[in-house]
Amino acid sequence: MVNRRVETMEENRRKLIAAARNAFAEKGYAAASMDDLTADVGLTRGALYHNFGDKRGLLAAVVDQIDTEMALRAQEIGARAGDGWQGLLAEGAAYIEMALDPEVQRIVLLDGPAVLGDPSQWPSQSNCLQATRQAVERLIAQGALKPVDAEAAARLLSGAALNAALWIAASDAPKEVLPKAVEAFAALAAGLLKTSA
Repeated sequence: MVNRRVETMEENRRKLIAAARNAFAEKGYAAASMDDLTADVGLTRGALYHNFGDKRGLLAAVVDQIDTEMALRAQEIGARAGDGWQGLLAEGAAYIEMALDPEVQRIVLLDGPAVLGDPSQWPSQSNCLQATRQAVERLIAQGALKPVDAEAAARLLSGAALNAALWIAASDAPKEVLPKAVEAFAALAAGLLKTSA
């Protein structure tokens, strides 16, 4: 009986996140109606409040899901890039490029910071930061990067990629901004290379 109840709660949570993701992408956070959203999935507002506390809590869950997907996609792209250095650059560029995705743009890069505050404090960003720190540590150990503090380097790389994505999302011409952002990101990151001047 307890297992069935847990399964139902998890299913309700998944339904609400999926419905909110669609509503926030289509209408934006402010215009999305919680009554419409819950009715669309056959649940009450009570289910929303039980699972997420409020609309802001639901947005946090949606942002966490999308941002986690973004980080995994970027890591997959980085893993295919070849060596660790090229992988780190490809990962950062991939994250920046995802700012062109309308769902990512609206939910994660525009509404997310406006409602949830500083993205660097989000749990999903913290996970991304740890993965970047580990990559930097490996590259330092291999002698590819200067022996700088790995956490500081990871925070600066992650911050540069995030801010580039935020810039693209807020731009009137995101496709024109993208190559500039990726080029500047690579130039900044290159300063960490042991062989750079």
